[in-house]
Amino acid sequence: MKAIRWIAIVVGALIVILMVAPFLIPVNQFKPAIEQRASAAMDRKVAIGNLHLSLISGSLGADDISIADDPKFSKGAFLTAKSAKVGVEMMPLIFSRTLHVTGVTIEKPEVLLLHDAAGRWNYSSIGGSSPGGGEKPEKPEKAERPPKSGEASPGSPAPADFAVNKLELTDGRITIGSTTSQKRSVYDHVNVTASNAAMTSKFPVTVTADLPGGGKFKLDGYVGPVDPADASLTPVDAKLTATSVNLAATGLLDPSLGLGGDLDVDATIQSQGGIARTKGTAKLSKALLVAGGSPSTQPVTLDYSTTYDLRKESGVLNPSALKIGNAVSHLSGTYENRDDETILNVKQSAENNPVADLQAFLPAVGIHVPKGASLQSGTISSNFTLTGPANRLVTSGNVALANAKLANFDLGSKMSGIAALAGIKSGKDLEIEKLTADVKVSPTGVEAQNFVAVVPSVGNLAGGGTIDAKNNLDFKMAATLATSSIAGGAASPVTAGAGILGKLGGGCKSTSIPFLIKGTTSDPKFLPDVGGIAASMLKTQLGCAGNVATGKTGGQQPSATDLINGISGLLGKKKPQQ
Repeated sequence: MKAIRWIAIVVGALIVILMVAPFLIPVNQFKPAIEQRASAAMDRKVAIGNLHLSLISGSLGADDISIADDPKFSKGAFLTAKSAKVGVEMMPLIFSRTLHVTGVTIEKPEVLLLHDAAGRWNYSSIGGSSPGGGEKPEKPEKAERPPKSGEASPGSPAPADFAVNKLELTDGRITIGSTTSQKRSVYDHVNVTASNAAMTSKFPVTVTADLPGGGKFKLDGYVGPVDPADASLTPVDAKLTATSVNLAATGLLDPSLGLGGDLDVDATIQSQGGIARTKGTAKLSKALLVAGGSPSTQPVTLDYSTTYDLRKESGVLNPSALKIGNAVSHLSGTYENRDDETILNVKQSAENNPVADLQAFLPAVGIHVPKGASLQSGTISSNFTLTGPANRLVTSGNVALANAKLANFDLGSKMSGIAALAGIKSGKDLEIEKLTADVKVSPTGVEAQNFVAVVPSVGNLAGGGTIDAKNNLDFKMAATLATSSIAGGAASPVTAGAGILGKLGGGCKSTSIPFLIKGTTSDPKFLPDVGGIAASMLKTQLGCAGNVATGKTGGQQPSATDLINGISGLLGKKKPQQ
């Protein structure tokens, strides 16, 4: 029983000491020392509110922390926090009133990161290493003796090798922007943990954060030593992962056009001497890159390698591989950060990729396979140049399709509304021997010029047009018919149309029939091109008239009535009375 009483007495005494001791130690006497050391270490004015002691946790508490910004960037604060905890060794503090710092935890800090037009950051001058740094703290009085690492005493300066066993920022918010724009990106729930953190050595660090618009970010590796000339050039050797990065929320795609996509990144980064090298894999899901398109159901994977100059804010995309299913494209080029934009100049090339693997990605660039149809075979080759800001990227170049099959698409039946093309027998599946086009893709639509398709069952199709932001088609085409596509002999509408053109040509045979493609890519409409037909006939008439005059043909020059009758016949309309 006595033992129990003794334990109760000891425990009671300890509780009394823990309750009373904080009032016996004037911890606020350390406030000037802490402010001076922190100010000297950062070359920024540091201010804190009241200090309070907790013997249970072995820490000092500080209220209302503020670190001034570089005045070249703003007159406000670089960091503010309602509270912080400073881990201390209790025995030196109690018996000699000497402050040995073992760790620092800043709770719910607000940090503002800004860069100017030259690419310099407001934290570059932390530590006094940069000319024109932050607000200079008052010069502390000379210490009576050099303090130990992590130790602070009134009037002591901040040594360059000051180290903290553990440094933490918990549940913070970081706002990133520039001095040339009001646009800001906010990263919430930022947590930073560093061990044995020091200005002059390499130390482990882990950073996690919630990204703007959703997604998670994590960096795990080593940082340091802090660059003595520019803190933003401090070496980093770490693994970086990001999940579900919303490209519209980050500004890499234009949300006003409905564009978007989710990006996952798994990479390593090594930065030394102002040069950062990254290597890893980026996976883009639900991509929507052109207004009028729809999110892709096929993810895109990029195995990439880059070299980036932190001083010049420009980099090189080393040869990298872009994969969509079994289709592989090769990318290389340059990029630079200019104000709030990333400017690209990248080359893309691909040879003989399976077109079926690309089918699920085509909606992302505004191209939908016609309803009920599917690409089942064939290869595609392409060469493109991607230029401009990432959120207004323009892709231009050429594409070639070979030996492809568009299953369940009867082109002949689609063209039946054009009398001159009615009767074409293309079959249930459309076989495309060759298709080439010059293509330009921008966020607002697609433009195709010099479009040429060789369709054995029909003939040659040529022309060009656009797909707008609402996925509307506007193409002007011409069909040069193959003999094998004509059904029904001399009585067929196709041969009738060809005969009219032949008559109008004065012996110059022609079977080139102009037509329009309207509707959408998923539901195209083939319509007669009245203006195109008239222009084609007139051109043929004038060209062959010269042949008649020189005796090169035996035809008779057609009259205006022949021209009208010819157009009416091609459109399937009743000819006017003579």
